[in-house]
Amino acid sequence: MNRNEAVALLQEYTKSESLIKHALSVEAAMRFYAEKLGEDQNDWALTGLLHDFDYERWPEPPAHTLEGAKILREQGVNEEIVGAILSHAEWNLDDYPRDSLIRKALFAVDELCGFIMAVAYVRPEKLTGMTAKSVRKKMKQKSFAAAVKREDITEGAELLGLEVAEHITNVIQAMQGIAGELGLD
Repeated sequence: MNRNEAVALLQEYTKSESLIKHALSVEAAMRFYAEKLGEDQNDWALTGLLHDFDYERWPEPPAHTLEGAKILREQGVNEEIVGAILSHAEWNLDDYPRDSLIRKALFAVDELCGFIMAVAYVRPEKLTGMTAKSVRKKMKQKSFAAAVKREDITEGAELLGLEVAEHITNVIQAMQGIAGELGLD
């Protein structure tokens, strides 16, 4: 599956602008890490772009991810991508553990991308000039973006062998590269 086909699939199943922006941000973060780690940028980017494409139609576990995986397999999507998408949901971990770099990276960037988006929305300068320090300060405010699991952000950095601040900086940088698409420039 190429990117144009993936975008069409995403748009077929996802109408929410915020979910599409989330998919784009996770795609950018996955592409960033693939380049940094010498992995296949296209597969990693597709994984990020499609990781939640089924969420709007099937938001409840375990349908979310399992229904999407069926569709992706019917489309002939690489099993590494399908497995990584399945691994980002905790209810699939017995069958799809986070035991490969692509699976670790998807888990590591998913919640963090959402949190960085939330931080950007409350800053006048959006993503411009954002630092890990400002993100970490917001992480300490439990009422801010309360649905985001801070422990997932920390665990994700650990899975990648990074300090939390470095991981946050990397994801900010990835998202800054597509700030216009995200409406955060």
